Amino acid sequence: MSTLPAPPAEGAKRVLPAKPKTAALVVLAFTALLYVVEAVDVALHNRLDAEGIVPRSLGGLDGVVWAPLLHGSWSHLLANTVPVMAFAFLAMAAGIARWALVTATIWLVSGLGVWLTAGAGTVTIGASGLAFGWLAYLLVRGLFNRSFAQILVAAVLLIGWGGMLWGVLPGQPGISWQAHLFGALGGVLAARFAARAGRPRAVPSTS
Repeated sequence: MSTLPAPPAEGAKRVLPAKPKTAALVVLAFTALLYVVEAVDVALHNRLDAEGIVPRSLGGLDGVVWAPLLHGSWSHLLANTVPVMAFAFLAMAAGIARWALVTATIWLVSGLGVWLTAGAGTVTIGASGLAFGWLAYLLVRGLFNRSFAQILVAAVLLIGWGGMLWGVLPGQPGISWQAHLFGALGGVLAARFAARAGRPRAVPSTS
């Protein structure tokens, strides 16, 4: 007697959300929250920006929670808006609940990575860590799910946004490559976990 690996559940191989209107509403709500937070920050003369991630400081650890919601300027937020909306929407293909778990994984891995490795005296804010995480998740999920359609989508994303991946390397002043790098690592981990969770248990097969 032997066991054969079970294939991924069909829902795990989706390339678009099963309920696109609901997914779009969630994306719009999250994006609207980012704009509301930035408006409040501007009204407070950018005081909220100090609530970002302060590396290796216990007082700055709560910035892991707040940093993706904060942006240094409207231009910073605008630069993140399209990637956040596009990648978040596509990442909901397996459902809102799965997306929430994927997002939480990216959020924590990116934030903790920044807290551990960013330069002393810096404060890191911005949703780009999430954007990199969702992009990485979308790029590798097809490999874990053995889905040709998802791999095809990944190829399209590489053509359109592959240049973003250079952001995981140091060298751009004022840009947190740590948030990008650990966000991407969080996305890969999330894709792996999601693929395993979406795959039913192997069933025995006799020969």
